[in-house]
Amino acid sequence: MTEEKNPASSHFIANIIREDLQTGRYDRVHTRFPPEPNGYLHIGHAKAISIDFGLAREFGGLCNLRFDDTNPIREETEYVESMKQDIRWLGYDWDDRLYFASDYFDKLYRWAVDLIRKGKAYVCDLNADEIREYRGTLTESGRESPYRNRSVDENLELFARMRAGEFPDGSRTLRAKIDMSAANINMRDPIMYRILHATHHRTGDAWCIYPTYDWAHGQSDSIEGITHSLCDLAYEIHRPLYDWFLERLQVHRPRQIEFARLNMTHTVLSKRKLIRLVRESHVRGWDDPRMPTLCGLRRRGYTPEAIRTFCDRIGVAKRESVVDAGLLEHCLREDLNLRAPRVMAVLNPVKVVIENYPQDKEELIDADNNPEDASMGTRKILFSREIYIEKNDFRETPPRKYFRLSPGREVRLKHAYYITCTGVIKDPETGEIVELRCTYDPESKGGSTPDGRKVQGTLHWVSAPHAIKATVRLFDHLFTRENPFDLPEGADFTDDLNPESLVELENCPVEPGLASAEPGSRYQFMRHGYFCVDTVDSRPGRLVFNRITSLRDTWAKIEKKSLRLE
Repeated sequence: MTEEKNPASSHFIANIIREDLQTGRYDRVHTRFPPEPNGYLHIGHAKAISIDFGLAREFGGLCNLRFDDTNPIREETEYVESMKQDIRWLGYDWDDRLYFASDYFDKLYRWAVDLIRKGKAYVCDLNADEIREYRGTLTESGRESPYRNRSVDENLELFARMRAGEFPDGSRTLRAKIDMSAANINMRDPIMYRILHATHHRTGDAWCIYPTYDWAHGQSDSIEGITHSLCDLAYEIHRPLYDWFLERLQVHRPRQIEFARLNMTHTVLSKRKLIRLVRESHVRGWDDPRMPTLCGLRRRGYTPEAIRTFCDRIGVAKRESVVDAGLLEHCLREDLNLRAPRVMAVLNPVKVVIENYPQDKEELIDADNNPEDASMGTRKILFSREIYIEKNDFRETPPRKYFRLSPGREVRLKHAYYITCTGVIKDPETGEIVELRCTYDPESKGGSTPDGRKVQGTLHWVSAPHAIKATVRLFDHLFTRENPFDLPEGADFTDDLNPESLVELENCPVEPGLASAEPGSRYQFMRHGYFCVDTVDSRPGRLVFNRITSLRDTWAKIEKKSLRLE
């Protein structure tokens, strides 16, 4: 019997697997992840991947990657390659077990012929609308097709002619002969093959009939020796059909188990809707950092470790629920807090001239790279007479309990000196503040003074003569509502798109050391959040940062409050 590598999981699927191993139903664990190559993987798929690959790993078993490529109209090699990249990025691998449903087209065809010979399948001439009409409803039984009782010989001949390409698209189908009065509508003579004269991304024009998912799924699982076929809840009603085919063929029978798919606030995970966002140019492509696709999350700066932690924390359940997007961001902050170097960047700058600092002087100041990890060491940052600070870190008329810079008030510059505002220079036409004049205390370097005085405000800054300019992209939820489908009657989900989901800031001063930042590298911009060098638009001479997430963690506050209540 297979031994568990890590017996920590206690959710219902893990418990079923344990029971199957203990009772001898199976002597091993073999799962599979079966994506359709008709789009890009998203955060919902990450949950399925972590379950399929994670349980196989936990029980010392195997997990296959198998592409369900049974619809040539929508499938592309581009999607296959992107999915392989995403799965590996998440930290999983299928070793030499890469398969395609198209690998089994010949075998599936022969098995279909076997069912025809057994009187369990027939060729039907009804078109799609007629099949739908004959199928009945949830409360009314269906009607048998007038072609249901064709002879075995006639069905064999017609099916062979379908395979040979003699009939036009949609003119005939092969259907399983089960029960048109079955309570489960999926058992009312489901379609096994349809005619489709389309070029397949792997088999070319070798086939003009293609198996449906219901026919290809279970048989592909059986061929590969899968023990536990893990699916989302949408397939629960298809399970009797899954078992029916395997029983009639008398082949190895995997066990299908369903779990609740991931639903997340402010997010759509329907592949059709994601395709619309891309094709209608609501976003800048599948890898737009606002998209829930894994390539979009990767480009934004998410780490695979944070996503795996998120998948562990949401757990595996049988009941549908909606997960707060804040939990994903919380897992990300926990991870980045430990690994991201701290740097200073000013996103909305105003210049400060320190009048009593020597004009020809500049100095290097030590700054720690990450206070959470001393092993990350320190760096040198340049300080000079002219610096940039954030505009909103100054108020000419400060409100009550405002502890940042204002006329006559002293604040601390992070890693550097205390400064006091002595003057304000404004644009004479607009009245906008364009420059601040300050003095500094040369005895306050590092945040301490001989007299021991303390200040309440600490500001980040960047030396003006040494700063490099960067483009900074600030992202917010793509949809304004927690549930983008909770809309007035007649509204479309795109009506809820957040017009401020992307704010792009140009010429933001950042530390000069970031000039050599590699695409994909992550940093914490002090007081702003976590940022990643964009992997597409950054290049020598143009530095582009994506904000991965802000520093504000509402999920952590909610979690702490709930713990106190308990």
